[in-house]
Amino acid sequence: MRGPATVADRAGRRSLWWMSLGAGFVVLGGLLAAVTGPLDLAKGSWLTAYLVLVCGVPQYAMGRIEARGGVRAGWVLLVCWNVANAAVVAGTLSTAPYLVDVGGAVLVVPLVIVLRAALSGGSADAIARIRGAARWLLVAALIVLIISIPVGLVLAHLRAG
Repeated sequence: MRGPATVADRAGRRSLWWMSLGAGFVVLGGLLAAVTGPLDLAKGSWLTAYLVLVCGVPQYAMGRIEARGGVRAGWVLLVCWNVANAAVVAGTLSTAPYLVDVGGAVLVVPLVIVLRAALSGGSADAIARIRGAARWLLVAALIVLIISIPVGLVLAHLRAG
């Protein structure tokens, strides 16, 4: 009989979920890219890029950071990240810009949490162990994602008319 799960065990399971979902979105985006042209999907290229660059790669990276003992991107953040991305995708595909607004606002939360950790550099933080150019690339990627959210929201409203 196994004893109670330790904090490390729970963090390991969470990081596995983050990384698995992130990798899954990258694969899904790739598969969708393969059929966008033949199926003449109107928003297919946007959706493939979004699945890979917003849903997939950042989610995988946050799971890797958590696996190294960094930001404790718990279950609530994992659910928020995926529900928010689902809201952005659903709102964009159904031309419902206010749904995109809600999803975009929720996406800011995990991004800011990871950015704060990247900039704070606490000694026990896995992000603090990322040194030099890699750390600043992480910070730059997070800032680009955070800045892209209001840009995307404006575009969603402009496209909706």
